[in-house]
Amino acid sequence: MSSSVRFTAAILVCLLPLSVLSYNFPAALKLERAIPANHEMEISQLKARDRARHGRLLQSLGGVIDFPVDGTFDPFVVGLYYTKLRLGSPPRDFYVQIDTGSDVLWVSCASCNGCPQTSGLQIQLNYFDPGSSVTATPISCSDQRCSWGVQSSDSGCSVQNNLCAYTFQYGDGSGTSGFYVSDVLQFDMIVGSSLVPNSTAQVVFGCSTSETGDLVKSDRAVDGIFGFGQQGMSVVSQLASQGVAPRVFSHCLKGENGGGGILVLGEIVAPNIVFTPLVPSQPHYNVNLLSISVNGQLLPINPSVFSTSNGQGTIIDTGTTLAYLSEEAYVPFLEAITKAVSQSVRPVVSKGNQCYVIASSVADVFPPVSLNFAGGASMFLNPQDYLIQQNNVGGTSVWCIGFQRIQNQGITILGDLVLKDKIFVYDLVGQRIGWANYDCSMSVNVSATSSSGRSEYVNAGQFSDNAATQKLSLNIVGNTLMLFLLIMVINMFL
Repeated sequence: MSSSVRFTAAILVCLLPLSVLSYNFPAALKLERAIPANHEMEISQLKARDRARHGRLLQSLGGVIDFPVDGTFDPFVVGLYYTKLRLGSPPRDFYVQIDTGSDVLWVSCASCNGCPQTSGLQIQLNYFDPGSSVTATPISCSDQRCSWGVQSSDSGCSVQNNLCAYTFQYGDGSGTSGFYVSDVLQFDMIVGSSLVPNSTAQVVFGCSTSETGDLVKSDRAVDGIFGFGQQGMSVVSQLASQGVAPRVFSHCLKGENGGGGILVLGEIVAPNIVFTPLVPSQPHYNVNLLSISVNGQLLPINPSVFSTSNGQGTIIDTGTTLAYLSEEAYVPFLEAITKAVSQSVRPVVSKGNQCYVIASSVADVFPPVSLNFAGGASMFLNPQDYLIQQNNVGGTSVWCIGFQRIQNQGITILGDLVLKDKIFVYDLVGQRIGWANYDCSMSVNVSATSSSGRSEYVNAGQFSDNAATQKLSLNIVGNTLMLFLLIMVINMFL
């Protein structure tokens, strides 16, 4: 017997309860055969079975799930934030846009028609092949999980092959269609103060066979979209229903120096976070915006402009790059900004956008803006949160208003331009959203309610494959230690 096998056996013996080692445990045990008698079982099948057991162990723990973040809000560079997921057995990497404006996770399918082949983001695009994953199962029309998609009015039934199908149309005119599959999602989980790498859970997601519009453009192509909505088909809802992760998620999107940031299933905890209630029974993350202030002065906007009804209202959406105001709010907003800087800048119009030629720092010239919400919560915007730098020539720069107008729709959309450089917490249990200005290059404290009812606090953010374990200290005792050692043993053979 090799030393590594002896070491593994020693761990397993140490993990046996004292009652087994000390009392009259039967000498003969009845064993059920888990491997076929002909011993013809692929290693991949064994690994898939072990990962499924690993997932069941994690369900009794629950914790914080950390996802890497890349990309930036800058429309002249990327104009989106994305993360990397590992799907299937064996796992493959997929880069997907972070989108709080939709519910479903989907990736390009191997049979996709018109999907991009390359990406200007310098990432390797992949296609999900259900036939190459030993844990993949197509969702049939009769599967109860197919009904989750009905909540978003997107699922249907393919009469030809009895597959649960979907079709999405996005606000920019792009679209995708395909069918749902169930497979393993692999992720890094933090329980207490310890990182559990390569954790797994079974999730339902889309396998897209057709894409149109901006989704097929290669300049900023990704493998799919990661919807963080509230409906049953969202990964957040699925993992919460399994007891794997809490029904709350948070992000902190970094604006400068290459972007990136933090994305966790868990609640980022900070002392200055303010919360506003979510508007109930809405398909998106709608909040009640009451007024806008520029330089401390309320703008003359009728509050009914921001009311939520019949598809109108204020939406928080990471899938939108800029920010949008209805005509009735945009005009007074633009006039107030221009008036405040009229003595220090030269207003110009570039491609229909209001811009300003400036020879000094925007922070020294442009006024602060406050978005005031229900519950007394205000979102304070620095000039870089409502301006976009277009160019910089000879000591002068051109900055343009990043808020765009939407005519005759009564919709306000707060996209990445506004959301960056802030902690955002989506508390789906408490039905509220919170935020606070923050340097997203720094680490954060994250809370997750454990199965015991306690809150576990961990220090998360900016993890890397090599550095993650160095940022967390081991401090686990009792049964939790036994579970984790078991998981470590399993991982030694995966």
